[in-house]
This record gives sequence, C-alpha cells and structure tokens, in this order.
Amino acid sequence: MVKRKFWTVGQIDATAVRSPHEKELEAISKAKTPLFINLDMDLLKDIVNNELGGKIENIGFNEDWTINIEMFPEVDIHMAYSYFGDEFGDGIEAEFKFYFSGKRVCWVPGEDSATFIDIVMDFIERLLKNKEPFEKEYTKKTELMEKILVQRQEPFDLLKEQEKEGLADFIGAKVWKTSTGWRIKREIFPQMFIEITWSKEKGLDISFSGDKLKNMSSYHAEFLGIFIINHILRYITIQNEEKQLPDICYIMFSRFFTKNKDWNHRRR
Repeated sequence: MVKRKFWTVGQIDATAVRSPHEKELEAISKAKTPLFINLDMDLLKDIVNNELGGKIENIGFNEDWTINIEMFPEVDIHMAYSYFGDEFGDGIEAEFKFYFSGKRVCWVPGEDSATFIDIVMDFIERLLKNKEPFEKEYTKKTELMEKILVQRQEPFDLLKEQEKEGLADFIGAKVWKTSTGWRIKREIFPQMFIEITWSKEKGLDISFSGDKLKNMSSYHAEFLGIFIINHILRYITIQNEEKQLPDICYIMFSRFFTKNKDWNHRRR
C-alpha cells in the first residue's frame, strides 16, 4: 500500500477529551473480535473482495491483517486486526484498531465514519452466520429519512451543471443533470445501489436497488444513503464557501475540519 497519513477517530473529532466515537469503536472491537478468531481467511477474503468491494492488506501497524474499504474517494476506512492470545491475562485475545486515510478523510465527522464501520461489521457478521437482515423495507422510508430529505434539500439548488463531473469524482458516483434537477447513483457495495434525486418541484428523494441489496438491512441502507447526501452537501459547501449557506451545510464536516476553517460561528 502506498505510504499515507493515517488518522484516528479521536484526531478527526478534535476534542480535548476522549471522544464518544473512540468509545464506540472500542465497543465494536470488543463485540465483533470473537467472530474473527480462528476464522477461515479464504472465507473472509471472499466476503471482503466480493461482497464489500474492499481488500485485505496490511497497513504497517504490526497487525495480522487489515480490511480496507473506500467510503468515498479519498475517504478510506481501515479495520486492523491483531491476535495476541491471552498474553496480558485480561481475557482479551484479539482486537481491532480503526484508522482512516485519504485526502478528504478528515472532512467526514467521526459520527459518520464510526457508524459506517458498525454497518460493515454487522454486514460481515450476518454473512459469516448466514443470517438474513431483520429489516427489509427497502421501499418504505423511516421517519428519520423523511426528516433528512426535507432538512437537507435546500443546498441542492446551488449545484451547477458544469459541476457534474467534479461531483461525480467527489462522490464516486454516476451523476446526471436532468431537465428538472439531478440524479446521483452510487454503488455502495457490489451490486447494491443508492440513487439520490432532486428537483425544485419534488425536492429530495432516495431509492435503493441491486441484486445483492437483500443482504443489507434496509435500516443500514438508509444510513449509507444519509452518508451520501451528507457528502454531497460537503461538495456543495466547498464549492460555495464565499456564500452564506444554510446552517445544515456547515455541520456536515468534522470538528477538525471546521476548526481549521474560518467557520467559528458555525463550528460543531
């Protein structure tokens, strides 16, 4: 792997005290690590490569192996696994450490990144145990999603036709300018798609499709859709920094990022 800067969630959260997302990731490690002790590596590689679109490759922290997944272009997630038996006498045989890299990884708040990791770990666990998702209401929006679509729709009016390619590269998606607005379609994992649509008349909407969508909880699919919408708002915000934007735009970024911007009045 190309040498790069790795971040921790604590650095991205940029808090003076231990952030809640550090504790959240420690809890995920404790809950999920037992699944990977004595796990068939060929099975894990098959899941990571073919179901998650990621790869297993060490990143240089003396770990046994690391699951590497792109959340967005230049926003990479690394789940580093180390097995050490019970050499410390505390009953903990192994652990995950979570790292983040990419030119834009510190743009994304720890809340989104930690939840993304939780979704990935849950997805792997269900595939390992051959369990169906509990929630499979892919065409029904939750109250949270309905609220998100209303809350985040206003900034989409700022997207310009000449920004189509830039937005596509930023999101890692296919982007169409329609007669009434925009279509943005991203493959979140192999054969799982989320499409965001916006028009002045109908506002913001979201849909889910793909042959393997049935393997993903619809509850988690909604969160992945929210992450895409959030990232689109980051693009819009950076393209329009000189303007007074809706407050929702500024809270899309990590505290580290906003601390390094002249956004003191809009800081998380």
